[in-house]
Amino acid sequence: MASGFFAILDDIAALMDDVAINAKLATKKTAGILGDDLAVNAEKSTGFVSSREIPVLWAITKGSFINKLMIVPITLLLNIFLPAAIIIILVLGGFYLAFEGVEKIAEYFFHKKQPAKQAAVGVIQQDAELEKVKIKSAITTDFILSVEIVIIALSTVLDKNLSVQILTLSVVSILATVGVYGIVALVVRMDDFGFTLIEKSNKTGFLNALGLILVKALPIVIQIFSVVGTIALLLVSGGIFAHNIEYLHHILPEWPTIIKEFIFGLIGGALALILMVVIKKVLLLFKKN
Repeated sequence: MASGFFAILDDIAALMDDVAINAKLATKKTAGILGDDLAVNAEKSTGFVSSREIPVLWAITKGSFINKLMIVPITLLLNIFLPAAIIIILVLGGFYLAFEGVEKIAEYFFHKKQPAKQAAVGVIQQDAELEKVKIKSAITTDFILSVEIVIIALSTVLDKNLSVQILTLSVVSILATVGVYGIVALVVRMDDFGFTLIEKSNKTGFLNALGLILVKALPIVIQIFSVVGTIALLLVSGGIFAHNIEYLHHILPEWPTIIKEFIFGLIGGALALILMVVIKKVLLLFKKN
């Protein structure tokens, strides 16, 4: 009986070792998309008042966990029963990411600024609505990026048994969520940490200088994340198109991959944006009639 118990422990240890090795490989393979995920979500998780930063980030983090809780089993089932559907889901998700990227560019150049004078109650209501919209948008974007992370991770363990696949995808999903949003939390609280250093240093010395740097650097970091996040959306979507649409995979072979993927993302996003504008106008006409 004791020998049977130790045999089970040995099997569990061997399984965990296999999972650790495969999770490490999968994490390396998804490093690029995780970097893009970080840039995109950092940009989406900033821009709130200080008291709302952590609650908003926690809401997005919970949404990310729920996303992966749905994505992992669905991906495993599709891989077994309908593997072709994974490609279709990836491409549709790519169009959504591209749309978000191009929409940000369009808003930057064409969005009209709202009047500065607004009633205080109206501003509070608008901020609350904007917060909900941004949280929903961040969770939706996280869902698309999580789909790609899980699928890429799955591609590293296709030759393994189902138990190893389940555990590997679970480990990668947890690491991705905790890692990405942990770093985002550090970024959004950077100015508060800076103010704390300034107060403790009595506004003199090295700690005071470091605190001032952190406070002044936050707006710059947010701007960088905004730009990098938009570029990341286009690169991720373009990469999805390039790797999953056969014609695009072989087009312009002499061009650098990053340039091709950016162009594919830009074109895909422009097409999606035009389609959305047309759909909105058609729906508006139906409502009028």
